Amino acid sequence: MIGREWVKAGHQLSVFTFYEHSIHGTGITNKDEDYVFRCFTTSRHPKIKLDPLPFLKKDYEYFVVEDLGMLPQAPLGKIFHWITRKAKTINVIHDGKLQDNPTFYQFNWDAIVGFDERYIKFLKEAYPFELLHQIPFPYHQLMVGGKITARKKLKLPLGKKILFMFGSAARIGIETIPWIIKYGSDYPLQILIVSQDKIAITKALRYSRIANIDIREDILTISQLYDYLHACDALIFNKPSQPHVVVSSTIFQCLGSGCPIIARESNAIETLNDEVLKFKNQKEFKDCLIAVLEQKKKYRNLIKKAENLILKNSPKKVSEKFIELFENL
Repeated sequence: MIGREWVKAGHQLSVFTFYEHSIHGTGITNKDEDYVFRCFTTSRHPKIKLDPLPFLKKDYEYFVVEDLGMLPQAPLGKIFHWITRKAKTINVIHDGKLQDNPTFYQFNWDAIVGFDERYIKFLKEAYPFELLHQIPFPYHQLMVGGKITARKKLKLPLGKKILFMFGSAARIGIETIPWIIKYGSDYPLQILIVSQDKIAITKALRYSRIANIDIREDILTISQLYDYLHACDALIFNKPSQPHVVVSSTIFQCLGSGCPIIARESNAIETLNDEVLKFKNQKEFKDCLIAVLEQKKKYRNLIKKAENLILKNSPKKVSEKFIELFENL
């Protein structure tokens, strides 16, 4: 999202990223832009590789590394001194704690970016405070759509309440199905799961005998994901707390759709307030579910709260914060 905003603003961009056979995150579903160069494996690949030539041959003034922990750090370290001769270097920290791998600290950065004060708190234990900068994780831009139109496009029933789970996160989202069955039995309700995760699909099939579940095996582009979000009455997000600082890319990605999110209380959403419906236990899940199914006041207030937050941390505004940082280096 940030790179595309830079391109829109007229800046030249080169993206160095993972080989298609060694990707991090969801599968590749869109065609690469002509400024994308696939030239290294993840740090977890059994045969770590980094092609140095794109890094050395391309001309750039600012070199931004995102999620250094997933990059092959040792090979990158061998050419880093050449990169620093032509560019200011910025490390955007995704790791939620200080790393115990010395290779992680071999780079002499001009700036280190954390998403919020939780990141700055642990980063300042290892790095000089003057190197640290706080720039928020971007939300997907607002893109609210029509429910009926989306349902017709996706061949979903028009008269039912639809609860949505997708991707690998559906594995733990499925754990709420017994509660959904228990508290949603008085409503015309359907559970929709879109995932290629075999474990999620197997779990969902076990419940399909006692619940109305539509399982679709697919990996979604952002456009397709938003069609599903527009079609559904709520997204179920059941991720538990982690032992380290974390942000939820799923929440940041989906909030702009206008689809309410029923989210398990955890440190993944501790920076959010009334923008999502939070639950800690079965009773609170019931309250959240009924609020959505009956469109109670708490449900109606969600959308406006989410809009205000997204406008504050939109891709355009966050991309401008990075440009301001670059200019000050």
